[in-house]
Amino acid sequence: MAKRALGAQRSRVVQEAARIICEDGLADYRLAKQKAIERLGLGFGTPLPSNADIQSAVIEYQRLFGGRAYADRLTLLRRTAVQAMRLLKDYRPRLVGAVATGATTEAHKVQLHCFADKPEQIDMLLADLGLPFEVTERRYRLASGEGLDVVVLAFMADDVGVDVAVFPERGMREAPLSPTDGQPMKRLELTAVEALAAETPEVLTG
Repeated sequence: MAKRALGAQRSRVVQEAARIICEDGLADYRLAKQKAIERLGLGFGTPLPSNADIQSAVIEYQRLFGGRAYADRLTLLRRTAVQAMRLLKDYRPRLVGAVATGATTEAHKVQLHCFADKPEQIDMLLADLGLPFEVTERRYRLASGEGLDVVVLAFMADDVGVDVAVFPERGMREAPLSPTDGQPMKRLELTAVEALAAETPEVLTG
């Protein structure tokens, strides 16, 4: 297939995947890309666009079609992030993921990175605050190629889910790689998140 045709095909997959993510409330980019290929009637083996392209298309789709519902939800997520970060201030919280970039749907949670050599310190804090939480584990990939298993504490703040990944203290020096672009995750400090939460997300409808 000619290079121009491949580019047009990839663009169609990007736009359809972004539409699926936003309209179906998905957070899984790979699943969205697979669904897009099926809906477009493209064959097995069709080259998949990058997650970074999908993320950019999701932000643009929400700006064009998300309306006040998207803007209000994003503002709620960011304000919830601010509240959670203030509660966890002793553990140097950082905001990562879709709430930081704006590529959100109803499926997304607030994702925080905190730093403590003993995750039970944060367990005790949440328990003292009366916040029921679940403990899981998530594997992150580092630039060195190594995998790092990290405890994740998940709780609800009203109707917003919050995931707190508890990295060891040394984890502050090296951010894990983002599944979106393969680069070290952008970690936002509280002051940056407060500024985002004070903004009104730009939308063209609603």
